[in-house]
Amino acid sequence: MISVVIADDQTMVRQSFRAVLDAQDDIRVLGEAANGVEAIERCAELAPDVVLMDVRMPELDGLEATRRILAARGDDVRVLMLTTFDIDEYVYGALRAGASGFLLKEAPLDDLVTAVRVVAAGNALFAPSVTRRLIGEFAVRGRTADGGSKVAELTQRETEVLRLVAKGLSNTEIAEVLVIAEQTAKAHVSRVFGKLGARDRAQAVVAAYEAGIVVPGK
Repeated sequence: MISVVIADDQTMVRQSFRAVLDAQDDIRVLGEAANGVEAIERCAELAPDVVLMDVRMPELDGLEATRRILAARGDDVRVLMLTTFDIDEYVYGALRAGASGFLLKEAPLDDLVTAVRVVAAGNALFAPSVTRRLIGEFAVRGRTADGGSKVAELTQRETEVLRLVAKGLSNTEIAEVLVIAEQTAKAHVSRVFGKLGARDRAQAVVAAYEAGIVVPGK
């Protein structure tokens, strides 16, 4: 059973999301929060697997709430950002802070259910048509020497794997491109994550853009 906390300042949004998620056999909504402060409190109290976090909320925005929640619970919780904008600098900041992806509020409700399952399984919600464009646009503003030095530690094959991850390819697709076994591709991806200190694909992609090995739009 996947446990969820929904953090959004709009009551109708929380209620509609809750109704859809609670109708699933494998998902249970433990609680709701109307702002970032309440989101932190609910997570400390209820220890959910996944937090649906609105980007813009009163008292404390979703970005800072995400940082604090992940700092406190680490890999025990996954944060899925919710936004009404497909290009939003707050979302890029949240990905850097450790969020596992983001979802547009206007997306079909079936996508919400899928997204919760994806991030609960330890994967990043990575829609190339939106997320990659967002990361590419804002990563060039926040390049760091530390990010570049970590990428420089990768072998040639690992750098190639990271470039493919940044393009949105799955392990299966990476294996096909490199003509290697899927298990070998998975092992390469895991080593890349370890060297970069990335918890999932979203953070690895941010590192790739910040280091300049992937150019936005290409």
